Amino acid sequence: MDYCLVYMTAGSHDEAVRIGHDLVAERLAACVNVLGPMTSVYEWQGRTQEDTEVAFLAKTRRAQVDALTARVKALHSYDCPCVVVLPIDGGNPAFLQWLSEQTTPRR
Repeated sequence: MDYCLVYMTAGSHDEAVRIGHDLVAERLAACVNVLGPMTSVYEWQGRTQEDTEVAFLAKTRRAQVDALTARVKALHSYDCPCVVVLPIDGGNPAFLQWLSEQTTPRR
């Protein structure tokens, strides 16, 4: 089974939590960790920007990534939200089994 972390950012803690709740409820992620505020410096539409953002991580299976990405894009306030996938190469087998169970559709 291929597992991964999906790194995302949002403009506020509330937005990240709202998206996280939807991803878990829809079984697109087993768990979403919302991290503290950070300063992001980036170029957008030809101008350097500096904003406060919140990073959040979803633990999921690779098979769920396309659906998760589409759902984040539908829920997110950004025109082009950050959604990047980081592979999980190993870990606690019991945790990975739980992750798999949580991201499998209910019957």
